[in-house]
Amino acid sequence: MLIGAHVSPAGGPAKAVERGAEIGARSIQIFNQNPRAWKPTVYSDEQVGAFREAMAGSDVDALLIHAVYLLNAASEDADIRRKTLVSLTTSLQAGDALGAHAVVLHAGSAKAGDVGQAIARAGEVIAEALAESEHCPLHLENTAGAGGTLGRSFSELAALIEAAGGGKRLGLCLDSCHLYASGYDIRTAEGLTATLEDCVSNVGLERLGSLHLNDSQVGLGSNRDRHAVVGEGELGEDGCAVFLSEPRFDGLPLILETPKPGQMREQMELSARLRERGGKARGRPPRRR
Repeated sequence: MLIGAHVSPAGGPAKAVERGAEIGARSIQIFNQNPRAWKPTVYSDEQVGAFREAMAGSDVDALLIHAVYLLNAASEDADIRRKTLVSLTTSLQAGDALGAHAVVLHAGSAKAGDVGQAIARAGEVIAEALAESEHCPLHLENTAGAGGTLGRSFSELAALIEAAGGGKRLGLCLDSCHLYASGYDIRTAEGLTATLEDCVSNVGLERLGSLHLNDSQVGLGSNRDRHAVVGEGELGEDGCAVFLSEPRFDGLPLILETPKPGQMREQMELSARLRERGGKARGRPPRRR
């Protein structure tokens, strides 16, 4: 498991690698554009070269690019879908250039409209963005289910993948907080196993490509997206240890999204200890990767 954190790319993507390396991250996640503005960032050849050099000289093994939260591929507003397409395509093209592990996307929201139609709209946008990029994977993130957001269940995620063409570049990013808030009780090994069996039957475990570790401020099935620092929410240290030590997560990049900059190294060290503790409870020593 490649435990890492969301870091700032201010100054260029190579700076994000430096920030990740400083805190001992094995993986990093960035926004590749201002999360409060629609203008996409296109990296220069010099920035790409500097990034690849920084990665080669560090212990950081994987980059995730998180598409910004403004995007809504399912919107009924054609202009919002157009802006979403431009931004998502640029993110995927940046992933191509940087050799990113994947772009992570919240597919969007149906709001109060028909979910099936919303999934169809989102699928069209995602398919076009994939067609206008080359090889970077796209991981759809599961959601807590608030406000009609798409992806609250594995059946919805499967429908999104099918609507987007079902290609091999489409995968999943599982967020622990969102799983719990959408009704999956992952606080025990048995509960997480049942959750992953649902994933297998609907989507296939081969599509699982990345992870977000966040504790939850709110209760099981609340359908509210409220992240908490690892070990300080409803999942607690025991629930986070279960998630971290799941054997089927071995080798995947896992991103901590909640720590403040000064807490990142401490939180990653805590996560490594919880992974070891969870492995011992399962009767298996955790693999480093």
